[in-house]
Formats: sequence, structure tokens, C-alpha cells
Amino acid sequence: MSKAVLKKENIVLSSTVSDKTEAIRLAGEVLVSEGYVEPSYVEKMLEREELTSTYMGNFVAIPHGTESSRDLVKSAGISVIQIPEGVDFGDGNVAKVLIGIAGKNNEHLEILSKIAIVCSEEENIQKIVEATSKEDILSLLGEVN
Repeated sequence: MSKAVLKKENIVLSSTVSDKTEAIRLAGEVLVSEGYVEPSYVEKMLEREELTSTYMGNFVAIPHGTESSRDLVKSAGISVIQIPEGVDFGDGNVAKVLIGIAGKNNEHLEILSKIAIVCSEEENIQKIVEATSKEDILSLLGEVN
């Protein structure tokens, strides 16, 4: 069983988006282009956002699909979108880091728990927001496999 791994190809630096829909779409499109999910998974990520916000606090949002979207996931994957200017996630919440998740057989939980630990420290979020290379983000969020 392979576990979800964060790779350079899964990271997008210095994104500018007009709204949270575009931001979530971008996080999902990385998952699609890297082969983790079917294209329709992106719509399920947007559907999930309608149900309840995936904004987690500390400038971080973690968009992911709905329960019914599990069949659209080919393998567990993570995308990281850096939005230095931030994007409004509603209720005055601004996300500067989006972590898109495609979960399969709980393989994503290990990396998600690592991310949660890193993201609980505000200074780490600041480092991700200010990172100028994908390697900087990889080193903050865990080892490169």
C-alpha cells in the first residue's frame, strides 16, 4: 500500500485567484493533472465546500471531496496552493494556503496529521506563504519521497 506523498509537482507557488471557487478548482486540477483523481472529483470538492467550509483557521483551507466521491480517487494525493494575497473563504476568513486532498483507504491520514501539526504553528504558515521555492514548502511539510 503506497502512502500519499507530497511532490514538487503538487505545489503551486504565488497563485492569484479571484475567489474560493477558483482556488478550490486549482487545488483539484493539480490532483487531476498528477493522476490522483478523475476530473469530476473537482466538482465534488466544490460540492463539499457548499456543505461546510473547509477553512481550518490560521490562513489554511483543506478542500477535499464528498463521501460519495471516493470512487473518483485513483490514489491518495495532496496538492499545496500558495496564495500570498489570500482568498476570501467567507465569514471574514482568508486562506493563504490551500491543501487539496484526495483520500483513498485512509492513506492520506498520515500526511494530513503531519500537515495539521505544521499548520497549527502560525509561524510555519507564514513560512509557507513566504516560501519562494517548492523545496522550502516540501521541507516544511515533510520529507520528499
